[in-house]
Amino acid sequence: MNKKFITALLTLFLIFLFFYFDLHQQINLVWLKARQDEFLNFYLDHPIITIAIYMVVYIALSFSPVAAVLTLAGGALFGLLLGTVVVSFASTIGATVALLLSRYLFHDTIQTRFADQLRTFNKGIEREGAFYLFALRLVPIFPFFAINLMMGLTRMRVWTFFWVSQIGMFPGTIVYVLAGTQLAEISSLKGIFTPGLIGAFALLGAFPIIAKNILTWMNTRKVYSACKKPKKFNRNLVVIGAGSAGLVSAYIAAAVKAKVSLIEKHKMGGDCLNTGCVPSKALLRSAKYLSHIQRAEEFGFKNAKAEFDFEKIMQRVHNTIKKIEPHDSIERYTELGVDCIQGEAKIVSPYEVAVNGKILTTRNIIIAAGARPFVPPIPGLEKIAYLTSDNLWNLTEQPKRLAVLGGGPIGCELAQAFARLGSEVTQVEMLPRLLAREDPEISEWVQKRFTDEGIRVLVKHKAKSFHSDGQTFLICENMDSGKNETVEFDQVLVAVGRAANNKGLGLEELGIPLNQNGTVTVNEYLQTKFPNIYACGDVAGPYQFTHTASHQAWYCVVNALFGHIKKFKVDYSTIPRATFTEPEIARVGLNETEAKEKYVAYEVTTYAIDDLDRAIADSEAHGMVKVLTVPGKDKILGVTIVGEHAGDLIAEYILAMKHGLGLNKILGTIHIYPTLAEANKYAAGQWKRAHAPDHILSWLARYHRWLR
Repeated sequence: MNKKFITALLTLFLIFLFFYFDLHQQINLVWLKARQDEFLNFYLDHPIITIAIYMVVYIALSFSPVAAVLTLAGGALFGLLLGTVVVSFASTIGATVALLLSRYLFHDTIQTRFADQLRTFNKGIEREGAFYLFALRLVPIFPFFAINLMMGLTRMRVWTFFWVSQIGMFPGTIVYVLAGTQLAEISSLKGIFTPGLIGAFALLGAFPIIAKNILTWMNTRKVYSACKKPKKFNRNLVVIGAGSAGLVSAYIAAAVKAKVSLIEKHKMGGDCLNTGCVPSKALLRSAKYLSHIQRAEEFGFKNAKAEFDFEKIMQRVHNTIKKIEPHDSIERYTELGVDCIQGEAKIVSPYEVAVNGKILTTRNIIIAAGARPFVPPIPGLEKIAYLTSDNLWNLTEQPKRLAVLGGGPIGCELAQAFARLGSEVTQVEMLPRLLAREDPEISEWVQKRFTDEGIRVLVKHKAKSFHSDGQTFLICENMDSGKNETVEFDQVLVAVGRAANNKGLGLEELGIPLNQNGTVTVNEYLQTKFPNIYACGDVAGPYQFTHTASHQAWYCVVNALFGHIKKFKVDYSTIPRATFTEPEIARVGLNETEAKEKYVAYEVTTYAIDDLDRAIADSEAHGMVKVLTVPGKDKILGVTIVGEHAGDLIAEYILAMKHGLGLNKILGTIHIYPTLAEANKYAAGQWKRAHAPDHILSWLARYHRWLR
């Protein structure tokens, strides 16, 4: 039989015996006062034995309400000085035993089962757990045994728990022991607490908060100790990087009349405008138009065809960028009150940024330097003129054969676009499926569509080496069979992820730490090691979406400019995402894969869009709405939509999750007929039918029969 199970049974049995024999009722103040002389005489005759017996009993019963009575007994028997020492160590040892018991029985199970939910909590305990415990120990309104059990489930070091408990419980111990020395004058445990004493405990409870603020102030002084703070600043804020995060940061700062400088070494608008979202969606639109022509018979046409010039399609992409450029231009932001500087920025101190040979002094700095395509160290790749999402847009000639390395959103979007334009596309992905962050059936949907459109999809294939010997080709290994496969190509697109732009900013010189993936380490307020230096967007993570960068920018600016009044923790509770393949995929919150990984209980409701009138009319009757809810409730945990305009349809669920609206509210909202948005309402209807109150409906059926 499992040792933990036996230990748990034995512990429960002992607790049962304690309460079964009413020991918690029998060992009370009256019982103690009646036997005070008897105990005192025994102590005078056998002092060492008495102390030993007392400590063993105290440790054994430290979980129970009688611990307070035993503390009074310590004062009555041993006096203030010795009583305080004995009780202090006995209570701390008892608490530590309870912690160890809790840790032995439950720690591994809880930490494994709720690993993701506890990750932030564990970091908080690791960083500030001593303060939390100290505060709980000073204020005796929390059951100490519950605190011991709770701390046993954390990763707090036993020694830390012991000495913090020893110090934290010491003031309360003195009060109880002192009261015990005056046992004859106490008629009840409540008599110990006077208004003055309660006020003193309240002040003790505030002490950890005061101590934490003092420690924060000391740490801040230490961080800035080698830095000379200017007597006067010529800017409130300097923003490094003019992508989505930087532009929004500068915009908000200027809107609240702060003096802000925005520094960009390349183009205003960053990757999203110049090499990412905008050009890729322009290309996808042209490719989709061509795919509709190829489906002419579905729409009632005998035939249709289109001739196109790839160079003109790419010119359209660049024209689209030019039309949007004014939104992010130097001229516009200058009019808004932003000081725009073209140049390469380097942080030389927490208050100084060097650019173009000048030093800008500033109270706050926001790093919004973005990211770049990650290029893996695959042998031979460096000898080939490979494409990434940065230089792809310089193509003027369509590749006849295109190899796409990577099965994430960027790789999938561009693979389908070029295949629709007529390139022979081979997509290589090391993982078992495309779009591995989505649920398996979603990945299968996309992969089937890709295969139907002529894309050669090689999942579970690892790129081993590139070769150029008259022909350019890739050798990749089938991870199931171990056999090598050759992929010939004219161009190869590397789309395996993005790496944060952390070089040349002065981070290393200032000792600003980075995460394992190269992003800048920030706290919940998006502050770096230096509290006046913030980071947001792709350079900070954890999400590399344009809309998330904008979201983070608000927190950075508000905390930077007004953090001395009020700071805000960044909120990642409803981060949506979309992959603009066909079928389009949009998601917010948890999907089923993540819910299983995080051990989150859920129910699944699905609505097949092939049943939707507008989808049928548009010949786009494919996809589904998949909603995860709390079991038995309409509270939404996450939504995945696959189908036409999924990225637009998801907005209703984003709003619902952000403001705590459930499926009943969506069901009760009028949706225009016929639209694709009705899919959201029908999904809510599916949930409602699955949760219909059958017993009430049966009575209603009887009622209507009676009326007839």
